[in-house]
Amino acid sequence: MSTTTVDLIYFNAGGGHRASALALEAALQRQRPSWRVRTVDLFAVLDPQERFRALTGSRPEDWYNKRLARGWTLGMTQELKLLQAAIRLGHPLLMRSLQEHWLRTEPDLVVSLIPNFNRALYESLAGALPGVPYATLLTDLADLPPNFWIEAGQPQHFICGTPRAVEQALALGHNTQRVHATSGMILRPEFYEPLAIDRSAERARLGLDPRRPTGLVLFGGHGSRAMLGIAQRLAATTQTIFLCGHNKALAAKLRALPSAAPRLVVEFTSDIPYYMRLADFFIGKPGPGSISEAVQQGLPVIVVDNAWTMPQERYNAEWIRENGLGVVHTGFRTIDLAVARLLDRLEDFQASVRRIDNQALFEVPDILDAILAQASTVTRTDGFSCADHHAPGATPTPDRARTRMRTGQT
Repeated sequence: MSTTTVDLIYFNAGGGHRASALALEAALQRQRPSWRVRTVDLFAVLDPQERFRALTGSRPEDWYNKRLARGWTLGMTQELKLLQAAIRLGHPLLMRSLQEHWLRTEPDLVVSLIPNFNRALYESLAGALPGVPYATLLTDLADLPPNFWIEAGQPQHFICGTPRAVEQALALGHNTQRVHATSGMILRPEFYEPLAIDRSAERARLGLDPRRPTGLVLFGGHGSRAMLGIAQRLAATTQTIFLCGHNKALAAKLRALPSAAPRLVVEFTSDIPYYMRLADFFIGKPGPGSISEAVQQGLPVIVVDNAWTMPQERYNAEWIRENGLGVVHTGFRTIDLAVARLLDRLEDFQASVRRIDNQALFEVPDILDAILAQASTVTRTDGFSCADHHAPGATPTPDRARTRMRTGQT
């Protein structure tokens, strides 16, 4: 019996897609040790010689990540439309590169953890290796139609972390057997591991007051200039922990700011769960990963929703309101008022947070198992044969891929 090979497709724009891929890889290695799991950087597949970097001096995702760190997110809705138009224009070239990749690597299951490229990824796989199942695992709480996460007319699988995302997939006509619900976003295994610490002792060791309510400020792995304004506005009243990621310059500026309330500034760390367990609430952007991590650690959240909020994250603020998980403001200029409002109802928010039971990390391996089992049947329930199916415009199937289908290797 051949080894089952599962490819997890990610890229480094924003960091959340790679983090989710690594989290799922770790879960599969633990829960499905017989599987061969490969994490695949899409940009490395499309540009293996790094010609883009040689031409421009940076990787494709670097500009995006720098913008996040500087808070330059206004206008991203229009830029997203331009990006999607460029992807449509480059579709034939993407298809050629991806089909060559699939034929060379021959996965048994492909799981995409990225948006925007799912048409090219699916059609190239269906053309090169028909019958090999394809799943899109949304790392956002909801889709941003059209053509962001959920493509219409593709007989593929979708793994959705909220009822809203499930509804969106079904509304586009996807078969209920291919739309799979989980209880939340994929999180790293360490967010589920017990950590017995004496919070008071640890706070005191780090120079914090054990008795004061403590906020944790986090804006992803590259930080954000918004953290400086938050620090200034909370300096007199609120004890805070600032996690700055790779942004050493930001950390230095935060340390230089005067503060009457205790403040801890931390540069890059992999111990996010540890620092979250020292805090009482979370402050940050409404990213699906960071707010899900905070909720998993029992922290109510404070986020903003305004013109600077990235379009794919706007539903997240609605999700917070719907579930009573914290406070949503229109800007961080009123962060002091937001903190006061949250602390006034802290126990209520904490009770709402405790009602969220996110077990997605342990649910997805079973879903992937079921997808592989479904793919092993010759005829799908919707009436088409796997061996006869080709995506629109796909290249005819090479002989060795057909042989793979006939021998039942899934």
